[in-house]
Order: sequence, then structure tokens, then C-alpha cells
Amino acid sequence: MSVLLSIVMPAYNEEEIIETVVKNWSAFLEKYFQPIGETRLIVVNDGSKDSTGAKLDQIAPNYPLLMVVHQKNGGHGNAVVHAYRKAVEIDSEWVFQTDSDDQFVAEDVLKLWEKRNESDFIMGFRQVRHDATFRLFVTRVLKYSLFAVYGTFINDSNIPFRLVKGSLLKRLLAQLPTPLPFAPNIFLAIMARKAGNKTFDIPITHKERVTGEVSIQKMKLLKVCWQSFKELFQFRQELNSKVKAIKA
Repeated sequence: MSVLLSIVMPAYNEEEIIETVVKNWSAFLEKYFQPIGETRLIVVNDGSKDSTGAKLDQIAPNYPLLMVVHQKNGGHGNAVVHAYRKAVEIDSEWVFQTDSDDQFVAEDVLKLWEKRNESDFIMGFRQVRHDATFRLFVTRVLKYSLFAVYGTFINDSNIPFRLVKGSLLKRLLAQLPTPLPFAPNIFLAIMARKAGNKTFDIPITHKERVTGEVSIQKMKLLKVCWQSFKELFQFRQELNSKVKAIKA
């Protein structure tokens, strides 16, 4: 039996909040989706150094919809792609991706769900974003860089709040560059838009982080941003062939 909706999220050093996050998202699925189809909550523990992995294993029996996956630390993007692939493996009709830091409101997913008959790739947009000033600056530079390089204007291309048709996601994942880019969600958004999908950029609520800490800060963030910009420029040469393969 196929799965109507899989919610996927990476988790790294979120021991203080992970149980609350699992509880909230499981309750959301049970309230809005259980009567109409099978659902899953897939959490990929990205080699956490704290007790995140142990807590996930401990609470898993209490949450029938929860699927816990452990991997060696490979970074946020790597964990996201791993989660996507798990969702595709279990034949998910729709896949929703978010993060495990409890900065989003589950019910906002319904805003994207309402658009599922109009597009196979739908994104949220943090109209008011509660992040550090430098991170906001980088996001703005990225937005206009994508427009300059690809002629594509996406308000929040790396947002961890997106709903994707499983069949499209499978084709998009097959076209990701190798080695895997630092921020694969940006590449997925570009390819989806260029393949003719509306992303909508639907305004959603973004909350302040109350536990844990951002893993990439200051000079490290600047370094990985430069890496991402180089990857995006290089990908421009491959984009047309990638889009043709997605449409085929």
C-alpha cells in the first residue's frame, strides 16, 4: 500500500526538543490525514553527538507513524536527501520536508496541501524570519543571485518547508549533482521551477529557536555560502539537460 504523505526531517543535536517535535507532527498527521490515507514521519538522525538518536529510539514505540533512520554525520543537506530517498522508497504519493528545530507551525502545511492539484512542487516563504542578521543577508544575496544566474525568482529557495509530489521528487533526486551539493534543496527548487512547476511561495509562520543552536555560524557560514554559490554557478551549464530528463 502506498503512503499518502510522508513528513521528513533531519535531526542533529536536538535532544531538548526532539520528543516535542515528534509528538506535535505525529498529532498533526493523526488529526488531519489518518482518516484519508497512510502517513509516515521520517526522522533522520544525522550522527548527533548528544542523546537525540537514543531519544528517538526510546520514543519510537509510542509513535506508530514514526520511522527513525540513523546515519553518520553528513550535514543537513545529506540528511535531507537521505530522508527524501526513504520517502520515495516507501512509495509516498506526497513528501513534505521540514526541520526538527520546532521553528514552524504544523498546521501551515495545510496551506500548501490546498495547492496540491495546481502544482507538484509547493514551497513556503518565511515572510518574517527569526534568524541572525547575517543569515538574513545571505538569504537575500542568494535570492538575487539565483535571479541573475538562472532568471528564476524564488523568495526562499532553501526553506525547509516544502511539499513535493513523490513521482516528481524521484526524478529530481536523480538529477542532483554529484558529489551532492551543500544545499540540495536550492537545486531541487531551481529544477522544479525550470521544469514548469509553480512554487507559489506561500507565507508561513517562522518561530524563534528556543532550544539547541544553529550548527553553522559566522565564518563557517560564510565559507559554506561561498561553496554553495560556486556549485550553483557550475550547475548552470548542466541545467538544461537536467530539466529535459525531469520532463521526460
